Amino acid sequence: MEFGAFSVSLSAIDEERFGHKAARASMVSKDVIPELMDFCAKNDVKFLIARCQSSEIKAAQEMERAGFLLMDTLIYYSRDLHRTPIPEDDGSVTIRPLHPGEEGRIKELAQRMFHKYVGHYHMDERLDGDKCDEAYASWAAISCVNRGPDSEVIAALSEGSILGFAALRMNSPQEGEGVLVGVSPEAQKKGISKSLMIGGLDWCLSKGADQMLISTQMINTAAQKVWTRLGFEPARAMYTFHKWFD
Repeated sequence: MEFGAFSVSLSAIDEERFGHKAARASMVSKDVIPELMDFCAKNDVKFLIARCQSSEIKAAQEMERAGFLLMDTLIYYSRDLHRTPIPEDDGSVTIRPLHPGEEGRIKELAQRMFHKYVGHYHMDERLDGDKCDEAYASWAAISCVNRGPDSEVIAALSEGSILGFAALRMNSPQEGEGVLVGVSPEAQKKGISKSLMIGGLDWCLSKGADQMLISTQMINTAAQKVWTRLGFEPARAMYTFHKWFD
């Protein structure tokens, strides 16, 4: 169902993962909330993930009145790929595209990287923590399998061992995005995240994009410091709400 920028649909992957009839809604505004609630009632939805722009305060307040709970705030950063040169990577790791057969290592890394992560899944006390961990591992695995002309997974290696990865995609001919980026717990604070981000910028530029987009939770200031030092600027923010209908 779509009303302008707003859309809502059933989420088979969330239903399979958590065992509840699930749906996702994006770009929620106050005036579409009645349609959103009607969609969930007609489709017997038990678990809803809904996002609205942080500027839609009236929508956020209306959802709170309807029993929605705020789970996280995503902040998006963007970087113009042409205004200033992309920095040279002076890190100690090698950045390259994922090789066939390395998909399992990426999934295993994601399982550990995102254990008890502060994203919207883990912030919901009604969701099983192990299944929340698996959500990110599954996301990483799918990103590896679905690589194509407009998507890629790059890896950070040291002495032949993969220490981190970045899943990338083209949202449009003009915009690339880092959709999932992580570094193994034992290799953090060594500049690997910076190297991965430079690799992502280089990939987006190679695809002809004008800008690169990336997002994280508002409280993840460590990642934001890396991004701003590489020329990224805040672009927008989104609230993520969950609603249970039982």
